[in-house]
Amino acid sequence: MSLANLRRKIDNFDKEIVGLLNKRAALAKDIGKLKKHSGKGVYVPDREVEVYSNVLSKNNGPLSDKAIKAIYKEIMSGSLSLEKDVKIAYLGPEATFTHLAGIKRFGSNVTYFPCSSITDVFREIEAERSDYGVVPIENSTEGVISHTLDMFINSDLKICSEIMLEISHNLLARGNLKSIKKVYSKQEVFGQCRIWLEENLHGAELVEVSSTSKAAEIVSNEKNAAAIASILAAEKYNLEAIARNIEDNANNVTRFLVIGNTIPAPTKNDRTSIMCYVKDKVGALHDMLVPFKKNKVSLTKIESRPSKRKAWEYYFFIDMLGHCQSPNVKRALEELEKKSAYLKILGSYPIGV
Repeated sequence: MSLANLRRKIDNFDKEIVGLLNKRAALAKDIGKLKKHSGKGVYVPDREVEVYSNVLSKNNGPLSDKAIKAIYKEIMSGSLSLEKDVKIAYLGPEATFTHLAGIKRFGSNVTYFPCSSITDVFREIEAERSDYGVVPIENSTEGVISHTLDMFINSDLKICSEIMLEISHNLLARGNLKSIKKVYSKQEVFGQCRIWLEENLHGAELVEVSSTSKAAEIVSNEKNAAAIASILAAEKYNLEAIARNIEDNANNVTRFLVIGNTIPAPTKNDRTSIMCYVKDKVGALHDMLVPFKKNKVSLTKIESRPSKRKAWEYYFFIDMLGHCQSPNVKRALEELEKKSAYLKILGSYPIGV
């Protein structure tokens, strides 16, 4: 078959695909109307998981599952925007890794609103100026983001989804590596690239700034300087990536949370996050863990944060496998509540990938 004939076949398929996509979008608009009348949020993480599972189970190639998922991310993003003008607050500015995490979850057809701090992201949603927020919670190299944990102490917002983003750090500049005298980035990023910087830019001044994107903006107007930031930041500020993947740990992953006002329905692969306060007494931590062992609930993280009310008083943040509606998790939380002075479920949500 000739090239022209093959291209005509593709054109015909494209016509069918566009028609089917618009039929799907029309149904999504109808669903949006029903959600509006019922007061439900437009973003439904458990349904998102179901859609991906359904389409991937029908994929026989040659497109990879990764490619199919990327295509459907944008299809669902477009459908979401038809249901409502969705606004996503995130820790900005534009082209930060939090921005990239938001795009990974919500696609390119929603409105993104950059905030100057994690506190501002929470405030945006609490004031109903944004529908959802995206904030970092922990990095596989540098650990937990304490500011995010602290915000949950006084906020009633819920975790409704999580995003796992592989973090690739790149040295962005206008000159070559030998000309670099100063490097701009975030403190956490310097920590994740410590060995590379020591071996390749020993003696260069490391300047901490508020974000990787801000670093790229500064370097776009400064000679003999470089920024450690994302490729998206390089594109935005017209910089060249003179060294790629400079992170010391190849498995450098940051976990982000999507925060909103609702807890999703259970899927087959969920995580529950809680916050509790136990009275200071001998064996308090042991007693707190007993209900989880008794009910066979696997814990994935325990973090403590000062209560800020009294010296040496702490809140505990706990992540566990399972949904808060699952019988064993529900029993464990009921037993823990009896032992705690205070307990709050921060969210149950699909485990991110």
